[in-house]
Amino acid sequence: MSTFREGQNQAHPNKTSTLILALIMVLMANVSIQIWLLYTTLNNALANNKDIAFPAFIASLVLFLIGFFWLYYLPGGIKSRRIKKKVTLNDIYH
Repeated sequence: MSTFREGQNQAHPNKTSTLILALIMVLMANVSIQIWLLYTTLNNALANNKDIAFPAFIASLVLFLIGFFWLYYLPGGIKSRRIKKKVTLNDIYH
């Protein structure tokens, strides 16, 4: 039985391209939300409203961890897709 990573590495290149595009879009949305949280926190801190700082930090940390673990789903490179050739006796003696 193959694992998730082996099945992903054996996928057709078009499927891999679609997967990478989806991952990049999710990561871009994740970073955009983190930038928005930073902007909101800084605006509130400059207005002497420091109540939002800790919840924004927690939310940003959660988004960072989601983005970090999301990278697991990136497919391996082309080098890891090589098909291992079975060695036969004919190959050894020729």
